Amino acid sequence: MSRIKSALISVYHKEGLEPIIHELDRLGVTIYSTGGTQAFIEKQGVSVQAVEDLTTYPSILDGRVKTLHPKVFGGILARREDAHQEQLQQYEIPEIDLVVVDLYPFEQTVATTDDEAAIIEKIDIGGIALIRAAAKNYRDVAIVPSRDDYDFLLDLLREKDGETGLADRKELARRAFSVSSHYDTAIYQYFNRETQAPAFKHSISDSRTLRYGENPHQEGYFHGKLEQIFDVLNGKALSFNNLVDVDAAVNLMAEFQEADPTFAILKHTNSCGVATRDTLEAAWEAALAADNISAFGGILISNTPIDLATAEKIDKIFYEVLIAPDFADDALAFLKKKKKRILLRIKEYPAPARAHKSILNGVIEQDADRAIEGRDDLTTVTKVSPTSDQISDLLFANKVAKHLKSNTIVLARGQQLLGMGCGQTSRVDALKQAVEKAKRFGFDLAGAVMASDAFFPFADSVEIAHAAGITAVIQPGGSIRDKDSIEFCDANGMAMVTTGVRHFKH
Repeated sequence: MSRIKSALISVYHKEGLEPIIHELDRLGVTIYSTGGTQAFIEKQGVSVQAVEDLTTYPSILDGRVKTLHPKVFGGILARREDAHQEQLQQYEIPEIDLVVVDLYPFEQTVATTDDEAAIIEKIDIGGIALIRAAAKNYRDVAIVPSRDDYDFLLDLLREKDGETGLADRKELARRAFSVSSHYDTAIYQYFNRETQAPAFKHSISDSRTLRYGENPHQEGYFHGKLEQIFDVLNGKALSFNNLVDVDAAVNLMAEFQEADPTFAILKHTNSCGVATRDTLEAAWEAALAADNISAFGGILISNTPIDLATAEKIDKIFYEVLIAPDFADDALAFLKKKKKRILLRIKEYPAPARAHKSILNGVIEQDADRAIEGRDDLTTVTKVSPTSDQISDLLFANKVAKHLKSNTIVLARGQQLLGMGCGQTSRVDALKQAVEKAKRFGFDLAGAVMASDAFFPFADSVEIAHAAGITAVIQPGGSIRDKDSIEFCDANGMAMVTTGVRHFKH
């Protein structure tokens, strides 16, 4: 635990700050502040030290420079160790244990005016620097980066009487970098709107221009470091659509890294064939059997090095990209005979903690869906329990369903995708599509299993599944009418397990 002895407060929005000020005063915390925040604190009858008295410099340049000084940032960034403490004493810099910031309202200003000068003035410099500095030094300093976190701080002050734990400070640092990232993104979006995308590609060193975007009339760019993930062994440059499909393929195969030889075929980010077998050649043949039509022009990925026998089988169809952890020398020489074929050797499966998507005039962000369920996560809710083989197939189907567009249904047996329905507006439509597709490619669904990415609101899906020959089902559960589906399964000798985890993919 670390006790807060000093605090720097510099905020735009004062609402909600008053009880924090009084708590800090009760705890005997030395408060430093600037401008309007300092005046607000003084009106509360609480003692506050002006930052300009600490730095011996006044606020200058119409307030653009107030806190940007070694006596402020030194006190924030100093580690609580002898070497840094000696320098603090040498330069008479006080430690700062808590930083409370609320940034200028840039997004609100953009939304309410076209006055460029007013907008530019709302780009916070000192505040964002304070946030980053305090968050960087979270082992010793607590950072409150937004008025949205005032309540969190107030609870800490009251419950822990002015002390913070490392976990508290790290959580605040996480929030701080989320605030700074969002703030910088908003500023970038404003400038990008004004200058359009081509200027952006020149501002990032790890950028490349693509042949075009999703369609030929759209420009396309990639910002990132592909060489960290792949060795490009052959073929033409990756297109925008190639990259989107490759990303989907890599995320799917990440679920099967530890499995027996597994092959997947994807088209428009959705898997149309997936299978696990004792040999890679057999896995390829089983994956292709699920839909040899959609495989044309698809993205292929394996979790096992490509051997010559498999390469020769694959060569019989046209495809865009083949991804594998390695290629046998003779297989690589064989595959490289077609100069435009893209061959990628994957070096590592990326596991980003966050996922982003641009929408409207901004960006939405969420935790990446890294969850996947194992045997211990399954709850049998029917009278009949699934067999060990059925559980293996249920888990296989659940992995595949996780990476298909919602609403989705996956039918599988013997570690092979038999049929899938995805991107449907109803779960019944997804199931009917999966059943029809499986039958169209010659599969008998007797004894197969079914996976759903979300719960069944009615019993109609399990009724259709039973009629098709499905004997076991995996689904998240959680519908207020789960009982309807469970009772139907019990009445018809079907097994059902729930996971408690939904895998929507929009």
